[in-house]
Amino acid sequence: MGETVEKRYRVGGMDCASCAAKIDTAVRRMPGVEDVSVSVTAGTMTVRHDGSSDLIAIEKKVTSLGYSVSQAAGRLPVDTEQAGRSHHDHDHGDHDHAGHNHQAHDHAAEQAPDALEGLHGHDAPMVGPWWQSRKGRLTIFSGVALVVAYVIGHLVPSIAPYAFVVAMLVGLVPIARRAVTAALSGTPFSIEMLMTIAAVGAVIIHAGEEAATVVFLFLVGELLEGVAAGKARASIQSLTTLVPKRAFIEEGGTTREVPAESLAVGAIILVRPGDRIAADGAILSGESAIDEAPVTGESTPVRKGEGDAVFAGTVNGDAALRVKVTAAAADNTIARVVRLVEEAQESKAPTERFIDRFSRYYTPGVVVVAALVAILPPLLMGAAWDEWIYKGLAILLIGCPCALVISTPAAIAASLSSGARRGLLLKGGAVLETLGKVTAVALDKTGTLTEGKPQVTDVIAFAKDEADVLRYAAALETGSSHPLALAILARATAVGIPVPAVNGAKALGGKGIAGTVEGQPVFFGSPKAAGEQVPLSSDQTARITALNDDGKTVSVLIVGDTLAGAIAMRDEPRGDAKSGLEALTVAGIKTVMLTGDNHRAAEAIGKELGIQVRAELMPEDKQRIVNELKRGGLIVAKVGDGINDAPALATADVGIAMGGGTDVALETADAAILHGRVSDVAAMIELSKRTMRNIVQNISIALGLKAVFLVTTIAGITGLWPAILADTGATVLVTINALRLLKPAK
Repeated sequence: MGETVEKRYRVGGMDCASCAAKIDTAVRRMPGVEDVSVSVTAGTMTVRHDGSSDLIAIEKKVTSLGYSVSQAAGRLPVDTEQAGRSHHDHDHGDHDHAGHNHQAHDHAAEQAPDALEGLHGHDAPMVGPWWQSRKGRLTIFSGVALVVAYVIGHLVPSIAPYAFVVAMLVGLVPIARRAVTAALSGTPFSIEMLMTIAAVGAVIIHAGEEAATVVFLFLVGELLEGVAAGKARASIQSLTTLVPKRAFIEEGGTTREVPAESLAVGAIILVRPGDRIAADGAILSGESAIDEAPVTGESTPVRKGEGDAVFAGTVNGDAALRVKVTAAAADNTIARVVRLVEEAQESKAPTERFIDRFSRYYTPGVVVVAALVAILPPLLMGAAWDEWIYKGLAILLIGCPCALVISTPAAIAASLSSGARRGLLLKGGAVLETLGKVTAVALDKTGTLTEGKPQVTDVIAFAKDEADVLRYAAALETGSSHPLALAILARATAVGIPVPAVNGAKALGGKGIAGTVEGQPVFFGSPKAAGEQVPLSSDQTARITALNDDGKTVSVLIVGDTLAGAIAMRDEPRGDAKSGLEALTVAGIKTVMLTGDNHRAAEAIGKELGIQVRAELMPEDKQRIVNELKRGGLIVAKVGDGINDAPALATADVGIAMGGGTDVALETADAAILHGRVSDVAAMIELSKRTMRNIVQNISIALGLKAVFLVTTIAGITGLWPAILADTGATVLVTINALRLLKPAK
């Protein structure tokens, strides 16, 4: 077909790294498949193929390994260009392969897992008590069989060996079937294969009791892995539970309750005080304090009124709102965040790719060592065959790379989930790793360090008092959508000044606005234009110049033929801009402001915030400066709105979008700050550093435990069951350690 198409699936039953590796290897060998991305923590698989692949065959291959599979909901479009940093150039969306009968396709997907029930010890993410899951039931049966074997062994010692063999087979048969299927699909050295060889070998050397115990402990370990993986998966999926199931929709003058997922774009819903908002939308009427903490992490409720945007899952405060739906359930902010995080979890970090490569040689290497340990001492030194075969079998169990392979993705997945819950979105592990190495941060001014909209900072009284100056200016600006006009009207509303009517208002190009208010001619405009009508005194000129030096825009008001006063406005720094920049400085990170604004305005903001300033820059200038910083040996993060500084965002080692809205933010950068907090840049970098420390700990746990048990096994101190504990125990410890990242840093 000539184009690369992408299909995304939810895979039930993945809870360890070997699961993902087996699926990846098997699907990658299917005809037409170009790439496969599998995420254990998200429970997803993305297949990129050339359009000729048989999707039904791919699903059957996955189900033959013992996993359930179903098509995932529509994907987020992914930025495939991003200045040459994309992974693939492909067509996005939930593509259908032409010619497939999808009724049959869906039926196969649903029926296959049932037909293969019990083949895989894994099952769909656990809901409800663990003992009701398939994996839990198998573990219980194996445990009961082991206890029965012990009882029979004491009552009738002569048949004890056979009782333990039967107890072992209860748990081993499903494991062995999985081992054979994995081997046929390209993964000969799976943990199931090592486990099967070790258990059968133990029976051959008359260690049936230990073989049955090891199988049971293996199943217990897998059960614990499943519980831990489920917790990691639930951490981000729990966001979706924030959206209410029901909504009140207005139709034909009446209100009725409907499922929230049925809401279409353009529908009007009623949100009562205290209710969660059921969809992304814009307020048509009403004003209320909205608690956005669940979505953005903002702890203080935000006051919102007519025309303001609201997000699904946020909580309406003290008044009823009528909201027009702007996004369907599958495309609301929370759904987009969840999809972004799941897709990010599929992309492998450099450390993870290295560990994957290492593990491909590690496991066969351990198998060779186990064989040598079993064979050489008896051959060369005349040692007892049973003793050294036993040690070789124990080393086989130590050889599973599960804990090592999961060490990096478990930490990264927990970190991505933790960040998303705080409004920090990162497009994968590679971005997360790079952030921790950042040594310089370049920030845009407007909309990043500042609020992005002017505010009235000073009202100066000359011939009239401050209230009158604001009253006349607001009258002239009524009906205007200019940012400066909106700032004046907002200030008048905030201080409760009634705005009189204006007659004959007209804009004077490049000068200001004029009209008649309360029977008097009024002009409001630039100091230069005002000076042409009424001369300004040296004192007045000095005050205006001082305000200009602070980066403020000053407009002068003339009422009749009198200089009534002036109003100064400026795009003010965000409330946490200074503390956010200080946090970066304390962390040893260089900060610089890159702005297209004039030098005077930029320097005023820069001086207030304590940041180096580069002003009057075009987009290509910002890109050039980022390159200069990189050539100086710095790892550079660029923070901007994702629109006018896209070249600089793409050039930086990490591009972070903030203040441009979620749509732009998710498409144009490597990371995004959903809530406009400058301090979140430092929080994002600290999250990366915590994650990398966690990964080092995980690798140390995984390799350390294996090294200890390798030595103790060869020395004859430990046997088969401690060996399996070394494997599953390490995997569980690594996963639990990674889950610590879900908790905010202290």
